[in-house]
Amino acid sequence: MSSRGTYRTALTYGAVGATQAADLMTYPPEGFTPAESRARIGHGDQRFETAVTQALTWQIQERSGIRVVVGDQPDDDEVRYNPVTFDEHGVPVAPASIGRPRVERFAADGTPLVTAGTTATLEMHAFGQTVHAPVRVVSIIDETDRKGFAYGTLEGHPLSGEESFVVERTSDGSVWLQVRQFSQPASRKWALVAPFLRRQQRTMAAKYLAALRGD
Repeated sequence: MSSRGTYRTALTYGAVGATQAADLMTYPPEGFTPAESRARIGHGDQRFETAVTQALTWQIQERSGIRVVVGDQPDDDEVRYNPVTFDEHGVPVAPASIGRPRVERFAADGTPLVTAGTTATLEMHAFGQTVHAPVRVVSIIDETDRKGFAYGTLEGHPLSGEESFVVERTSDGSVWLQVRQFSQPASRKWALVAPFLRRQQRTMAAKYLAALRGD
């Protein structure tokens, strides 16, 4: 994972938080397609904590063959927008606000954790070329048994929408990775290859689930 400047643009979709909203995942706005994938990746509290750290340090993406170029990360003393957060049923549990949330910013080994407002460019090979897909983290899921994050697309991304990556711990101690996607082609140009975009999304979702399985 490397770091350099990235896009300072607005999100390219309006339904921020869609991947954590049950109604939008079930009844999406016209043109948007929701998808959800889920796989068991282990068992026990230690596996849960390790998977959470992996998720919050971009390892799902990197282990799936994506180069993550982290750009802007909010400073500790920066007053910033904090997105709405949702529970597992899509019900808002904390409203959007302006302030300085107290969040853990580093893993035990010092690796920076994903925080709301972080921007990054995802670089991957698709369609015979290197695709640059800029995103911004729009929410952090931080519950006792569900932790992860969601990012939304910025200008220049082939898709318009959101992806979320949530590590879950069930009552029997099983650990699961849930991936949700909510998107549509970002422009007429990309709409022309919409079937290929959907196929690529399904391929990447499978890679995301495999990225943390068996660790």
